[in-house]
Amino acid sequence: MPPDDADAHSIGVHLDRLLAERGMTLTELADRVGVTVVNLSVLKNGRAKAVRFSTLTALCRELGCQPGDLLSYQAE
Repeated sequence: MPPDDADAHSIGVHLDRLLAERGMTLTELADRVGVTVVNLSVLKNGRAKAVRFSTLTALCRELGCQPGDLLSYQAE
């Protein structure tokens, strides 16, 4: 059952860590993936409500990772 608060979710985004490990900037990743820096920042800060599979695929391709490296479920 979905949470009462439509903005609440328990998914953690590990984009900061992956960028740091790869010595890549958010701007560089945005250019490589073909999304705006603003949209990538929304994802990075955990404020995104959804992620397209095509965007997730491009992120994983450019970061050399699996979806589970980028996202995790965090029990409350």
